Amino acid sequence: MKKSLFLTVAMLISGNVNAATDHYVLRDGDYVRHLKVTKIDDDYTVSADVDFEATAQEAGIAHCSETISGKAKSTGENELLLKKHSESSASFCELKIKLSPNGAKVEESKDCGTFTVGKCHFSSGDKELIKIK
Repeated sequence: MKKSLFLTVAMLISGNVNAATDHYVLRDGDYVRHLKVTKIDDDYTVSADVDFEATAQEAGIAHCSETISGKAKSTGENELLLKKHSESSASFCELKIKLSPNGAKVEESKDCGTFTVGKCHFSSGDKELIKIK
């Protein structure tokens, strides 16, 4: 009994991974953007989503909701790059993410249009997504 308990505890300790997940959100008019950055040791996984809901004044403009996710590379201090290949064309969507202690800014490449429809876009422009604590 003691041996199995010891082995169980040893496996839990050896399997312990240094992991952290941060969430960032920006509500900007009709847009809501969410960014999730997970770091496990030195590996990053990023998920970015955007929702656009047209107001009554913008009748005829469709609602859209888009998500992109995958492994990201660190390209510098507090900078990440998510590069995702489009299944429908020979293009890549690149999200450049600049992290700060209180938030994140997202910039997208022109080819990200193959991942979105209508007015949806992942880029936050000059605005910062606020880090949720």
